[in-house]
Amino acid sequence: MEMYSVIKRPIVTEKTTVARDEENKYFFEVDRKATKVDIRNSIEKIFKVKVVDVRTINIRGKKKRLGRIMGRRRDWKKAVITLAPGNTIEIFGQV
Repeated sequence: MEMYSVIKRPIVTEKTTVARDEENKYFFEVDRKATKVDIRNSIEKIFKVKVVDVRTINIRGKKKRLGRIMGRRRDWKKAVITLAPGNTIEIFGQV
């Protein structure tokens, strides 16, 4: 898989900010077909950091209603990246 197509976007919330500051964990939305090895290689090459651990979660889309019509949000995959001590991803420092 192409390394730039694996990572879709960073996930920035209060909870992820606390995990980033205390445990050096970063959260990304990734391609649903990406494996842990693909995610690790992409993060290491794009951001030039050392990845210690990769955990993935498949998230099912919620059911949503608009009047009488029932719909669903899309399914997506979240990756939790743990970096080696001393490594940071600078894009999160600007948020």
